Amino acid sequence: MLNIVLFGAPGCGKGTQSEILEKRFSLRHISTGNIIREQIAAKTELGLQMQACIERGELAPDSLVIDMVADYVATHKEGKGVIFDGFPRTTAQAEAFDEILAKHGQKVSVMINMEVPEEELVKRILLRGKDSGRADDQSEEIIRNRIDVYNAQTAVVADFYRAQGKFESVPSLGTIEEVAERIAKVVEKYL
Repeated sequence: MLNIVLFGAPGCGKGTQSEILEKRFSLRHISTGNIIREQIAAKTELGLQMQACIERGELAPDSLVIDMVADYVATHKEGKGVIFDGFPRTTAQAEAFDEILAKHGQKVSVMINMEVPEEELVKRILLRGKDSGRADDQSEEIIRNRIDVYNAQTAVVADFYRAQGKFESVPSLGTIEEVAERIAKVVEKYL
């Protein structure tokens, strides 16, 4: 099974590109961000814990996210492959993810890093915030904090996959279609 980690800072276009990959290659897509937002909307205990983190621009605790992904992997074994969007976000999550997949005879095939300059990220998220209604997309201070947290805690996950020879970087400025073609070329190498 093809397991793709679609990686990049907030606002780089992971969700948009995941949807395109999902259709083009008949893959499933799991967005930890969407699952978390569903939990928040449902006001579950997990959702309330996650909401407090998001409001501060922080990452959700590893244990909560790992449990969520472990459940998904265990209950979704059919299909050609999966795009993991927004996971793993820390080295601890990446290590746990390798263990979770190994229990099911799987592994990460490739991490595709979407490269976008910081000022473009801020611009994109503020624009998205006008439509999304998400408070964390409407404050430049919170957005910059999210990017700082990403750079400090998440960007290092790339080194984890680079050491395994599973890291591919894709320049992600340009039209949605141009970026999609660049990413598709990487995916095709692993099919």
